[in-house]
Amino acid sequence: MEGNNMKKSLWVLIVTMFVFVGCAKKDEVSDYNKPAIHWYKKIAESITKLNLDKADEYYLSLKSEHMRSPLLPTAIIMLAHGHMESEEYLMANYYFDEYNKRFATSDGREYADFMKLKSAFLGISDINKEQKLMLDTVKNAEKFVLRHPGSPYDPLVKTILVRLHMSQYLLNENIAALYNRIDKDKGAKIYRTKNDQSPLNLNDIDLPKKGIFSKVFD
Repeated sequence: MEGNNMKKSLWVLIVTMFVFVGCAKKDEVSDYNKPAIHWYKKIAESITKLNLDKADEYYLSLKSEHMRSPLLPTAIIMLAHGHMESEEYLMANYYFDEYNKRFATSDGREYADFMKLKSAFLGISDINKEQKLMLDTVKNAEKFVLRHPGSPYDPLVKTILVRLHMSQYLLNENIAALYNRIDKDKGAKIYRTKNDQSPLNLNDIDLPKKGIFSKVFD
């Protein structure tokens, strides 16, 4: 009798497993070949819930199934802003690049270029460790000024440039002072020479009470 009960339990378990596997496969199949608006809504819902990994997955579905959908540009910008809000600046820049490559008109490119610049700027959390990112952002800010003369974003871009130059100047001065403390005067001279080429000098720098980077967009 006990053996029969065990057999019944085993059969119930096997049947249950088949049902679950079948449902899972059905769900997998149902997650393909959806209209563009379905994926667009899923992206928006996931961003609202701060589930950006899921939003990225839904974007891939929208992109692969509806390459010419008019919803794609808006979805890309939504994702870029979602990642910026979550301080995921590399992913935000990926989406701004994606937008520029595929959809940007003249005005759209100006906006995406500015937002990418802003994202890179906000992504600099430690100037000691992210000097390359800082220098690249300086170059991109200078390119923006040349590429978009008279842009409404010009004052902010120039403020970004001043903050970046200020940070670089202070970093060089700190390194030079460190070399002086350990009697490495040649090393100190190299970094002070770099500051001689800066558009700023120490008298221009009025340190903000808050971080140099956060103040621009507060």
